[in-house]
Order: sequence, then C-alpha cells, then structure tokens
Amino acid sequence: MNTNTSKRPLEGVRVLDLSRVLAGPWCTQILGDFGADVAKIEMVGVGDDTRRWGPPFLPEDSEGGPGESAYYLGCNRNKRSAAIDIADPAGADLIRRLAAQADILVENFRVGGLKKYQLDYESLRAINPKLVYCSITGFGQDGPYADRGGYDFIAQGMGGLMSITGDRDAAPTKVGVAITDLTTGIYANVSVLIALRHAEKTGIGQHIDCSLLDTQIAMLANQAMSWLVGATVPGRMGNAHPTVVPYRTFESLDGDLIIAVGNDHQFKALVQVLGRPDLALDERFMENSGRVIHRDALEAELEEIVGTWRSHQLIAQLVAAKVPAGPVNTIDQVFADPFIEARKSVHHFVRDDNVDIPTLAYPGKLSETPADYRREPPRLGQHTEEILSQWINLSTDELRHLAAAGVIWNRPGQQSPTS
Repeated sequence: MNTNTSKRPLEGVRVLDLSRVLAGPWCTQILGDFGADVAKIEMVGVGDDTRRWGPPFLPEDSEGGPGESAYYLGCNRNKRSAAIDIADPAGADLIRRLAAQADILVENFRVGGLKKYQLDYESLRAINPKLVYCSITGFGQDGPYADRGGYDFIAQGMGGLMSITGDRDAAPTKVGVAITDLTTGIYANVSVLIALRHAEKTGIGQHIDCSLLDTQIAMLANQAMSWLVGATVPGRMGNAHPTVVPYRTFESLDGDLIIAVGNDHQFKALVQVLGRPDLALDERFMENSGRVIHRDALEAELEEIVGTWRSHQLIAQLVAAKVPAGPVNTIDQVFADPFIEARKSVHHFVRDDNVDIPTLAYPGKLSETPADYRREPPRLGQHTEEILSQWINLSTDELRHLAAAGVIWNRPGQQSPTS
C-alpha cells in the first residue's frame, strides 16, 4: 500500500458517487485508486443493487450483517459508504450540501430522475459552478431512446457487438463480462478527468453525458470502419479475425491454443516451426491480403498440422520463434499463472474482522503515482456520519436527529468523528 499522500495525484479531490451497479462505480473506483475521496451514496436499507448479486458472497460480518457479493467487491474499493434517503426532502438537502463541497458528481439515474429532488446538473451548478457532473445512462440525455432504461446486455445487442461475437452458424453471443459497462466507466473516467482539468483552469464545471450505446458504437472500431468505408457488414467469425490470417484458435492434441500472426515475417516463422516453410513461398499466402482471400485453403493446412502437436510444446516453440501464441485459459488457470504474482495483479485487503478481501489491481503501472489500495469496499452505511461530519460539519446532535427520522443510517459500531 502506498501511504505517501504526495504520491496520490487526486488527493483532495472530492467525488460524490450517486451511481450503482457497474459503469459508474467502475469510473469512481479508478478515481479512488489515485487518491480521490469518494463518498458512495446509497439508499437506506437497500444499498447498491450489486451487493446482493450472488452467490458467491463474503462470510457474514462480525455483527451478523450479510456478506457482500463478489460482484459488488469488484468495483467499490477506495470509497466510503453513506446511507441517505434522497427521496426525503431532508436527505435531498444533505446531497445538495455535499455537492456544494464536491469537485465531481457521478450518477446513473434515468434521464430526469434527479430533477424532482433538485439534484440535476442545472440545480447543482447554481450551488457549485465548478462541479463536474457526469451522467451515465443507457442511451444518453437526448435522442430517440433517452427515456429508456438500459443495461449492458441491451447495449451489446443494439450496438452491434453481439452480431460479430460467436461462431458463424451460432446464435449472437454477448461477451462474457459486462464489457460495455466497463468501457463506459473508463470513458466516463477519462471525461471526468478532462473536465476536472478544465474546471481547475477556468473555474467552470460542466455536464458530461455518457451512454452505454454511444460507447458500444465507438468500441466497434475497425468493424464499424469496414461498414463506413467499404459498406461491408461484418458478421460472426468465431475466433477468426476478419482482416488478418492466421489469427484464431486452433485445436491441438490436448486442447485449443491461439496463434496470432500479425505480419508476413511472423507467418514465415510460423510455418518454419510447423515444418512447412513451403507455405510461405506459395503466392496465395505470401502476403496477408492473399491469406485473407485464401483463408479456407491455408487454415485447412494449418489445422491438420497443429492437430499433431501438444499445445504447450507448440506454444513454447512458437514463442521462441517470436510468433505470438498462447493458451486458452480457464479463470482458475489465469490466477495460477506466474504472471499474476510477478505483476501484482491481485491485492488482498484484510478487514477489521480478519476477513480477506481480494481485489483486481489497477492494470496501469505508474512509476511516480501508482494506484493506492487504502480502503476495502465499504459495508452499507459504514461511513455515513463520518462523511457528513467531515464534508459538511454536521454536529452529533444533527446526526442523531437525522438518524432518528430515518433520513440517514450509520452502520452499528461506526462512530462519527467529534464535530
């Protein structure tokens, strides 16, 4: 853990997190990883939907409270949780007061959903002109689908990703993780940091409109460009690549492996390892464009040869020959790989009740300002009084009154600092 606050580039930045599920929490977790003070606002008695998205769950805590789901734990480290009923006018007023002290607000309510509480961008901008306010929705703040709710699965389908995922003759298939939520969270994070830089320079905040469908369309990348440039409608090709050959999985004697040849030099090295250097001299296969055109003929030859090898032996020889290749790992095999330990891909928190909480590390290795894992994902309402005391100076009496009225809830055993 990095305990030197000078190494946290976002130290002193306050983030009011009104988001839940994945895209928003993914965005704010990254902000927290680099030092921002992230106040995760959750509904009293309910909390983030993903707390109960399981099993698997952590064990019950020492007070007998439910253990958090693995899903929730994956995107909520480096935050503090405050349970506040924003539907109560007194609760909405607390959020406005917190927003006055915030640098960034991230929310993923339906379009217009916060306006009735006077927590929309226009209302909060009047209180805090420097506020960077990021709204994450399924389909954006305007356009033909703005009123619809949206999940990652819907965006994968509507955004074309499922039409190019899966085997050629199989049904459309979604990606095995909520990839559109995750990429939207990353785009939101980048947008927030750009807007924060602008606000620091000018004193003027702004509204950021991020949607899952916008993101998924942008993430079509080269597949979208094939349509825009060449009017080609890409389809499902299983594990093959539309414009690079050979670049797919092959079946060996003991399982599948990946061979990913990105240039003609690598192709020559591949066929040398396979004992078929003549294939590199065949006019059909000498250049990638020809290999794409004559894909079926070439891949039939390669399938026959690769099928005589054991995967680990072939991978070792290909890697030695500088040909990109690798296994198709199951998740347990991923975490048994020495790469995990060498790259510190997993960090372990030990909670105050000695429960071990693993978390996937931020993947970027920054030499001067590395990600900092200082807080395990919070339990619901664990920091309600702490946040309200520190951010807006509520007194002990005020906190007790709000708790008695059901406006806030503080997890038992968690005491607020003395105001």
